[in-house]
Amino acid sequence: MRRIFYRCFQKIMYLLSFLMPFKEPKVMYHLEEVSKILANHHKHQIFIATDAFLAETSSFKLMMNHIQDRGMNTSVFSKTMPNPSIELIEEAYRQYRDNNCDAIIAYGGGSVMDLAKVVGARVVKPKLKIERMKGILKVRRKLPLLIAIPSTVGTGSEATAAAVVSNPMTSDKYAIMDPVLIPNYAILDVEVVKSLPKHLIAETGMDTLTHAIEAYIGKANTSQTKKYALEAIRIVFNDLEKAYQGDLEALKNMQIGAYKAGVAFTRAYVGNVHAIAHQLTAYYQLPHGYSNGVILPHVLRYYGDSIKRQLREIQSVVSPNDIGHNLNPKKDLIDLIDDLKKSLKIDDCFHQIIKQSDIEDIVKKAYKE
Repeated sequence: MRRIFYRCFQKIMYLLSFLMPFKEPKVMYHLEEVSKILANHHKHQIFIATDAFLAETSSFKLMMNHIQDRGMNTSVFSKTMPNPSIELIEEAYRQYRDNNCDAIIAYGGGSVMDLAKVVGARVVKPKLKIERMKGILKVRRKLPLLIAIPSTVGTGSEATAAAVVSNPMTSDKYAIMDPVLIPNYAILDVEVVKSLPKHLIAETGMDTLTHAIEAYIGKANTSQTKKYALEAIRIVFNDLEKAYQGDLEALKNMQIGAYKAGVAFTRAYVGNVHAIAHQLTAYYQLPHGYSNGVILPHVLRYYGDSIKRQLREIQSVVSPNDIGHNLNPKKDLIDLIDDLKKSLKIDDCFHQIIKQSDIEDIVKKAYKE
């Protein structure tokens, strides 16, 4: 009965999604565009969410100079940590409010963008606690101007209608989902990511692949999300290993792939890989992209024949005969994913990380998600 209920709910939400105001951010490719956007929208007091490391980078300082040269004031919140907690988001919201800010820039990875989105939600719904935003369509009010500048090649959060929040007191990690959370602008400047460490290129790149595959094989996709998902998958197999080895053009392509996967999964959803990975990041503070990368082949093999057709369609996109790279065409898609993981030094399992005593709770929370 529970499964029937879930399937009915998913079908209803799929039909309703065609009535929801999904939009794509306007994409730009140079940091200097940020100050122009703010000026065009007549913004004067800018809240900038980032983390302590990124706040000291040359590209961040360059963006700040462009903004301040136009006479705008900035309030930088650089305390963002992985898997932002309710308490941290509330602190950022107080800073936004106390400085009378009127626009938000999210400069960083998925955690920074999650924090910035929920700060925006708190601005327009000041009486609604974050805990009560959990789930679907709890915000429903237009956020302040939101500019997303991703510093990784994986989260896709610059294009999504979701923000993920952690509660360390309960080890819960849950999503807030509403089309109003989709940023107004996404700035994909390779200068922001060109110093990204190799392991983060690998982990966030596997996050992109997971987003795209789960969006494609799910039952809530559309012709547009399937198109974007396949394009993102093709980019990952073409460019991720090259980006990992230092190819700047490939890294730039991965930014586009991450964005397209983000557009795909914000409409088509993700699946069991993410449901499990969210719990592992909440319990053990594992990197999200790394967790997805470890889990992805195992879940795909578990699905078996139920996704055989979809995997064959994806295989035709990443096949050497179609796109001219040197992967072995005799291997199936999951084997190709395993090969890619090896080249990126992503593990096959979680070595001595998961505690036996946690498994039952992890399973329950993943199943609930």
